Amino acid sequence: MQQAIAILDSGVGGLTVAKEVMRQLPLEKIMYFGDTARTPYGPREPDEVIRFTHQIVSYLLQFQPKMVVIACNTATAVALEEIRSRLTIPVVGVIHPGARAAIKNTRSGRIGVIGTEGTIKSGAYELALRQITPHIEVVSQACPAFVPLVEKGLFHTPEAHAAVAQSLRQFQQIPMDCLILGCTHYPFLRDTIAEVMGPKVNLISSADETAREISTVLYHKGLLATTNSMQVHQFFCSGDPWIFKKIAQEWLNEEIKVTPVVWQVPHIS
Repeated sequence: MQQAIAILDSGVGGLTVAKEVMRQLPLEKIMYFGDTARTPYGPREPDEVIRFTHQIVSYLLQFQPKMVVIACNTATAVALEEIRSRLTIPVVGVIHPGARAAIKNTRSGRIGVIGTEGTIKSGAYELALRQITPHIEVVSQACPAFVPLVEKGLFHTPEAHAAVAQSLRQFQQIPMDCLILGCTHYPFLRDTIAEVMGPKVNLISSADETAREISTVLYHKGLLATTNSMQVHQFFCSGDPWIFKKIAQEWLNEEIKVTPVVWQVPHIS
């Protein structure tokens, strides 16, 4: 049986990464877990996010994946190194790939970052960007209204446009030529964010660069799939499987089967 790439997120956001992995690595099998019952992770304390991430990884390990991808910026910011220290298989996050993509694309050296409260508070993007280019200018803003809209499937609605316009009203006045979508949910709102920020701002999603890193790591570890095993991708979610399936099928443009997983932990109301 072909070993899968395990991808996890607080909800549907990591599907943006999964879609790019499917495009760049069509021979690979994907195993995706969306923790929709406990989304969003952004307002939660780091210890809680670490605990949730451990719980999901432990669940996925029973299927013996060859790699774990933390396709959630908040979880990457606080849990990546902890998870890496406990596993023998490769673990990839989304923050450093996103930072690399922004550095490649900026001309002015002024980069914006939007993300959840947890990601922005962690300073993880500023650190990653300055590890690559020490004198880069970085401005950041939390946009907590975005994830709930995406999780409800409301990313092509007047409500979403109003929320984006309101959230970025002051941020759009700051000079920058690249804006990192520092939450994997945000590409669902890409068209609206682009309209609000204007044509001079290049929007950076970590999905493409993360898929490249996954490919590179698998290649160097000798783990790349070499034949098409015709195995179907697997999807798990901890919340309403119908809502997850609807959003996932629209985004991935393919039929999927979703396996519900019930946690004994209350979600944020």
